Amino acid sequence: MRRMQKFTLMTVAVLAVAGAAQAQISNDVVRVGVLADQTGPYSGNGGPGQVLAAQMAVEDFGGKVNGKTVEVISADDQNKPDVGTNIARQWIERENVDTIIGGSTSAIALSVSGMMKQHNKPYLISGTTSADLTGKSCSPMNMQFLLDTYAMPKATVQSLLAQGIKSFYFITVDYAFGAALQSEAVKFIEAGGGKVLGSVKHPLGTTDFSSYLLQAQASKAQAVVLLSAGSDLTNALKQANEYRLSQRGQVVTTTGATFNAVAAMGLDVAQGLQFNTPYYWDRDEDSRAWAKRFMERNKGVPPTYIMAGTYSAVLHYLKGVQAAGTDEGKAVVAKMKEMPINDFQMKNVKIREDGQVMRPVYTVQVKKPSESKSKNDIYIIKGELTPEQVYRPLAENTCDFLKK
Repeated sequence: MRRMQKFTLMTVAVLAVAGAAQAQISNDVVRVGVLADQTGPYSGNGGPGQVLAAQMAVEDFGGKVNGKTVEVISADDQNKPDVGTNIARQWIERENVDTIIGGSTSAIALSVSGMMKQHNKPYLISGTTSADLTGKSCSPMNMQFLLDTYAMPKATVQSLLAQGIKSFYFITVDYAFGAALQSEAVKFIEAGGGKVLGSVKHPLGTTDFSSYLLQAQASKAQAVVLLSAGSDLTNALKQANEYRLSQRGQVVTTTGATFNAVAAMGLDVAQGLQFNTPYYWDRDEDSRAWAKRFMERNKGVPPTYIMAGTYSAVLHYLKGVQAAGTDEGKAVVAKMKEMPINDFQMKNVKIREDGQVMRPVYTVQVKKPSESKSKNDIYIIKGELTPEQVYRPLAENTCDFLKK
């Protein structure tokens, strides 16, 4: 009888411990919020495809973590700082969202970053490229899963200088994203002995680039660099082709173009364009297998690197929650930085102290129409850049919490 009583008490104790572990998930659910442009000029980069990628990560993880359901919610920030900030505040303060995946304008991301830091919630950056998010406006809660405005121009400028190009003209989108890209690019150009002959800014959502392209043409710069994204970039590249800038001897280039932007241009327009990307759906067997599953649910359209980055961010976050035994932000971030990222696109990739995911970057060139074997076969991978070649050295980072 005593043995039975002792066994019963031990069983109750074990169950109590197990219940306490499960109770570490706040509100008995893990909520993941995807905050991005769902309908505007950047919606093709991330948007609905970003939400799908997050859902796929949850499904692949099993739909639950530590016995609790995982929910994915999403909202359209409309590329407006007030809209995006208000959505994030409501999610954090009223709807018990545990982490936010950010993929929109820099102003929105920097505002959301401040809130996430205040509430100790992980901010998974997949789409927003401001280098300040892991630099001067850093937070121990921020993790950058893609390229930023330091890495993107650095890789592009180094490639152009290596080709003997010394003079540059910029056509830049007029908000923080474009300004940061241009500022960093100018530094790398001047450090490499090059010269900037001029620049012009255009509003977000521009459809007519004729005046900007004529100014670039008149500058006689060897390279015309388009610093924008989404439909802005697509329109600019199409019209640069119409004005025959390349045929007249000027190199037209960009930083970090997404797959959908290049596909929208068509190979007849984009052929020969070189840039750098952290992901291409057709790079290897693992990337092709995941992309096939994604395309089956995305009307046959391949994922961009922002969508693929979102999948990796959500999957690694859930692994962090599982390892920590809780969704408490600081504990989860510690585990995420402790464990290497392993999935279909990254193998044993670490998250650096400042939050930068130290993944390799690939130099690609757009194929000629005659080289393409199918509708989505558009890149030739020309080479691979190591993380040390691309990302800002940790010794140069002004992030305050690193000093502490």
